[in-house]
Amino acid sequence: MQTTPGQAAPALPDLLADGSLAGDWVLDPVKSSIRLTSGVLGRLVRVTGTFRQVSGTGTISPDGQVSGTLTVAAASIDTRQPKRDTHLRSADFFDSDNNPDITFSTEGIRPSGQGVAVTGVLTVRDRSRPLDFAATAAVDGDDEVRLDAEVHIDRAEFGLTWNLLGMVSMHNILTIHAVFTRQ
Repeated sequence: MQTTPGQAAPALPDLLADGSLAGDWVLDPVKSSIRLTSGVLGRLVRVTGTFRQVSGTGTISPDGQVSGTLTVAAASIDTRQPKRDTHLRSADFFDSDNNPDITFSTEGIRPSGQGVAVTGVLTVRDRSRPLDFAATAAVDGDDEVRLDAEVHIDRAEFGLTWNLLGMVSMHNILTIHAVFTRQ
């Protein structure tokens, strides 16, 4: 799929349908990022952290079916506050000693509105829940696909219920920028 200057790149649904993207893909951890945002004090204060270790793979079949897994090292959370990071890694939150990975297994991606709808299963602390969210997708040449999404998570669904005097929001936002390259 090469485009000439001034020629628009085909849309992702077209490329999925015609098999142009068929093959195996791997997440580029240098170009990708996953951030976690949570509110404190009734959302008056926002706490943001970045997961420093992410990996993933995906497969696109010739008929456009998408599957894959995104893995985040729970202990790689970095909020720029070492004491808070240690607490987030503890059994009060991620329990990263016993549950080192947070995973999202994609069951499908389909065109939806201006972007794509992503369907899969999120697993945190050995608790798996279905998760569907909207994302934007972009294709760059023959060898790069980017997905961007803002995903709202209720951490209580995964057993992360620690909350000092009700000051920490149970609702969190994952901001995902995932860049996959063809293998």
